[in-house]
Amino acid sequence: MKIVIVGGVAAGMSCAARARRLDESAEIVVLERGEHVSFAGCGLPYHLGGEIESADSLLVQTPESLRAALNLDVRTGHDVVGLDPQERSVRVRTREGEQTIAYDALVLAPGATAVRPPVPGLDSPRVRTLRTVADAVALRGLLDGGARRAVVLGGGFIGIEAAEQLARAGVDVAVVELAPHVLPMLEPELATLVTDELARLGVDVHAGVAATAVEHHEDADVVVLADGTRLPADLVVLAVGVRPDTAAFERSGVECERGAIVVDGLGRTNLPGVWAAGDAVVVTDAVTGARRPVPLAGPANRAGRGVADAILRPGTARRLPRALGTAIVRVGDLAAATTGADRATLARAGVAHHTLHLHASQHAGWYPGAHPVHLVVHFDDDGRLLGAQAVGADGVDKRIDVLATAMRAGLTVGDLVDLDLAYAPPFGAAKDPVNLVGMAAGNVLDGTLRVWHATDLAVVAETALVLDVRSREEFATGHVPGALNVPHTELRERLDDVREAADGRPVRALCGSGVRSHIAHRVLAQHGFDSASLSGGMLTLRATPGAADRLVTEEVLVP
Repeated sequence: MKIVIVGGVAAGMSCAARARRLDESAEIVVLERGEHVSFAGCGLPYHLGGEIESADSLLVQTPESLRAALNLDVRTGHDVVGLDPQERSVRVRTREGEQTIAYDALVLAPGATAVRPPVPGLDSPRVRTLRTVADAVALRGLLDGGARRAVVLGGGFIGIEAAEQLARAGVDVAVVELAPHVLPMLEPELATLVTDELARLGVDVHAGVAATAVEHHEDADVVVLADGTRLPADLVVLAVGVRPDTAAFERSGVECERGAIVVDGLGRTNLPGVWAAGDAVVVTDAVTGARRPVPLAGPANRAGRGVADAILRPGTARRLPRALGTAIVRVGDLAAATTGADRATLARAGVAHHTLHLHASQHAGWYPGAHPVHLVVHFDDDGRLLGAQAVGADGVDKRIDVLATAMRAGLTVGDLVDLDLAYAPPFGAAKDPVNLVGMAAGNVLDGTLRVWHATDLAVVAETALVLDVRSREEFATGHVPGALNVPHTELRERLDDVREAADGRPVRALCGSGVRSHIAHRVLAQHGFDSASLSGGMLTLRATPGAADRLVTEEVLVP
């Protein structure tokens, strides 16, 4: 059998390597447009800041090493520009001219290409994308040549990684993001923590605004923003997103949706003998059922392997899973991670859900070095996990990975309570943050806990008594105007004060993180009050855009 694979790197090379392990007699040809067929694309930003000193370290394999180890025929500089499904052949453009290559099985893994918005001036030599080793080398060359001002267009994963690395290299960095906040896939109250960390690194964030032009001058470029801001730049990183690189195959009859290749559960396209995998393929969202590409390395590698199984072991091949989109990024001393759907995605899909905010320490709070893991978790009335996000200095990856595994396994929030997770004081807590998610979510579902959210503050302040159960010292550092301060340890003796202040209105309790206000809610609820506890407490409120602006610090008389 002759297997031709279009595209290397993640999906293509995983498919080729698995195919060879399954069939020593197969002829396997990999056609790669670029110079490098197997490189660590996720490591490209880290070459900018020097954490990866040599670009050669990013080269995982070469055509020579792949032939020696796996007997693969890898051909770089081969651009596939069309296919003929009747003749079972592809048309390839090379430096020597065009040629036709026949196949028995064809795997399309062309990946994605950087989006280039219609902004005048993007053809400047100081503007670079960050998709290939050559891109990283070119940007590093600008830094080595004296570039000290950088503008990053796009605040997604690649843009933020590039900004962090440029800042670490001593460059003045500005990030421009059209969405209201950086890392648009994060909930706003978590993205605020990332923005604050970027500010600590010296990165200037311009969110909710578009770049309208890049002016090219002799000594430097100037990035012009829609609000009139002008940002001088010795280099510009274009990282506003990617799109599937599939135009040649769509013209040849491969079915696509919005440019992404449509496949079945085994990676087969609509054409006989043609499979596809990786960033250019439509996948189904595991939570909402939406169909979209998921340009992440992990899913691409696994899909490439799965396609090889489907070609060579069709009777036992596993079906490709629905996508959770689990991802993580480092930003300075923080990590930000996500799995499943966010609040906005659930709203667009019409999925009813509950949301909880938790701020549990990554290990025992009394052990030195404890840091909060800021968690946002969504679940439905049946306890089905719909999505989770986390930001923190340590332990974020562990919790998101456990929650992603729970989602893949179909566990409910109630099952999280019983997870037997590793505990010793330096590594975790007897009640791990994931266990606490299950406990709190179970309380919501059975009515033990009723929550209100920081996004509802304006309405709550008008219609309810805000009961702040923090200490008087905490209260003085910032509180909701008109709030009644009754420390939770005094609440049972001061219920009459609360009843008088409420004057028939609901009572909405808050504290620092949501623990003490939950205790207060249980006291109030069992004494006949219409009460609820602020999800995530003041930690979440202070990070919620628009809510923190309502806080005051003047002294307020309390009964």
